[in-house]
Amino acid sequence: MLLRLIALLLLLAVPAAAQDRATLIADSLSIQGNDVLVASGGVEVFFQGQRLQASRVVYDRGADRLTITGPIRLTDDNGTLILADQASMSADLTEGLLTSARLVLDQQLQLAAAEIVRVGGRYTALNRVAASSCKVCRGNPTPLWEIRARRVVHDELEQQLYFDNAQFRVAGLPVFYIPRLRMPDPTLTRATGFLLPSLRSTSGLGTGLKLPYFIKIGDSRDLLLTPYLSTLGGRSVELRYRQAFVTGDIEITGAISRDDLIDDDLRGYLTGSGSFALPRGFTLSFDAIAVSDPAYLLDYSISDDDRLDSRITLNRIRRDEYFEARLIGFQSIREGESNATLPSVIGDFTFHRRFEPAILGGTGGFRFQTHGHYRQSTSGTDDDDDNIADGRDLGRISVRGDWRRNWALTNGMMISGLGEVTADIYAIDQDDIYEGTTSRLTGAAAVELRWLWVQAGDGAAQVIEPVVQLVWAPDGSDALPNEDSALVEFDEGNLFSLSRFAGSDAIERGSRANVGLSYLRVAPSGWTLGVTAGRVLRAEDTSQFSAGSGLAGVQSDWLLGWQLSTANGLDLTNRVVLGDDLDVTKGELRLDFAQDRYAVSAGYVFLVAEPAENRTIPTRELVLDASYDLSRNWTADLSSRYDFEADRATRAGLGVSFRNECVDFNLSVSRRFTSSTSVQPTTDFGLSVELLGFGGGTEAGPARTCRR
Repeated sequence: MLLRLIALLLLLAVPAAAQDRATLIADSLSIQGNDVLVASGGVEVFFQGQRLQASRVVYDRGADRLTITGPIRLTDDNGTLILADQASMSADLTEGLLTSARLVLDQQLQLAAAEIVRVGGRYTALNRVAASSCKVCRGNPTPLWEIRARRVVHDELEQQLYFDNAQFRVAGLPVFYIPRLRMPDPTLTRATGFLLPSLRSTSGLGTGLKLPYFIKIGDSRDLLLTPYLSTLGGRSVELRYRQAFVTGDIEITGAISRDDLIDDDLRGYLTGSGSFALPRGFTLSFDAIAVSDPAYLLDYSISDDDRLDSRITLNRIRRDEYFEARLIGFQSIREGESNATLPSVIGDFTFHRRFEPAILGGTGGFRFQTHGHYRQSTSGTDDDDDNIADGRDLGRISVRGDWRRNWALTNGMMISGLGEVTADIYAIDQDDIYEGTTSRLTGAAAVELRWLWVQAGDGAAQVIEPVVQLVWAPDGSDALPNEDSALVEFDEGNLFSLSRFAGSDAIERGSRANVGLSYLRVAPSGWTLGVTAGRVLRAEDTSQFSAGSGLAGVQSDWLLGWQLSTANGLDLTNRVVLGDDLDVTKGELRLDFAQDRYAVSAGYVFLVAEPAENRTIPTRELVLDASYDLSRNWTADLSSRYDFEADRATRAGLGVSFRNECVDFNLSVSRRFTSSTSVQPTTDFGLSVELLGFGGGTEAGPARTCRR
């Protein structure tokens, strides 16, 4: 036994330059003469990250060769697997010939060959090859797709596959022939070359083909160029540039197009975004967009946005501190809106600090804020009838202090005192009514009483909490324009707020009582129900709110909201604002239901007409998104948006996708029904096919199931 061990160490010693030794495990070992070692029965050889498994291995020290009898299984640290029947290889397993072999890369792509030749530990050459990532069954050995080639070379260092005289087949039928083909192996995520094309057809541009070309500029930069040609005269080039830095990254996208939709004019868009981490916890980010004409984004299915903003932001968020400075450029491509009379440049600065005052106790807050916006128009009058001077420019400085403290009573009640004071200075230009410098000092104080009732029994927990909040605030009105608080929401989030205006231009005035009741039940079976109801009672009508907001009058409308969640994946959320006569002012219903094979998400919104909120007719819309797994591999998707006031759909879409271990197929059709002077109704067809197993593409889906 000792002699065999010594002979094994001597025979398997690698040349002195490597200074490494192989480890061999076998059921039996024998030595023939002085130079030949024979290992048989469950043979395993471990050497420099490689593992060889075979039924018999013969090592000839004089020739420094291994003669291997299969079944052979050779793996390495890169996830490469070679299966073969017979092999003759060098002792370090880097060179040799394997017959009736199969190469498997990253457990995805399989290349079956009559023979495989390994060269220099870097190249693997295969002759008479069939390559595919599709699973095959004994009864049907033909894969869904495959590439037949006379010769394939795998470069492990560059992670590339080179095909000679390649033929692409689908279900065994030849589709096209390629004399030379280079593709990344499954382990490579970024490489210069063409990506798989996609087919798109629209009623405006016709049928077109997109052929992306990816350029790897370096480890931290890349460029994607996508030419797009369509049958109705569309010619376009899309681009995407990305670069990563030590502290952040940027991305630039855009396109240049020429088509027959707008008199063969040059069209396009450009966007840029980025984010960088700065010292002391600051973050600098930016987003920018520019477009040539109002219809371009919709014509090319880039975005539905019709109000575009570009901004640069510097912020920092800490536990008790918030800092943000931002500059915004605003552009509207909405029909009927003039950019000259809209704020085109906006600047904001906010510093907010929370602290614990030593004298008063509780929690205090300090906020310093500035705001300014500029309009291109120089008119001081309202010529477009939107109740805003066309050229109004505005600057504001605001300082606010707030405080809150809670006291727990012995009977379980919670009484709180809270208040805030705000000082503003406004400078207004190019407005015949409000022009000049104006200051304002306002405040509010409140006492709040909460009484928490809890009951637990039979595994269920129930919580009821009535809340009464008495607010004192001065009456009167402001001699200031209101631009940032024109839209007012009345919901559970601001039922007990000292001011329900979203911005700073308007502040809720007048003494009032905010009253509400909440109920929560958590059942042991897994369902949860939460209900909130409340309203606002005023000492007198301050005429600050419109009827459509639900807050007008001495008594506001009733706010009622509830949410139901069940253990089987159903979520229902409903919020309504309704008057004493039960007429609904605002209503929203949301449904989400998800199961293993299907998911449904739907929403319904109703708003009464309100000219003060630029809504001359009621809004009644239904939104639906659904998906259903037809099988393990097939999925259908449906989306729709229906306008009940116009009695027609505004958008509808249907998609079907198939994904298994070797292919990802997507077919979609969508229709946009809306129209204007710049946008026409369009139908959009999309088709994309991705062969999985090459490069770092889409994750493989469920594998094919073979019938026995």
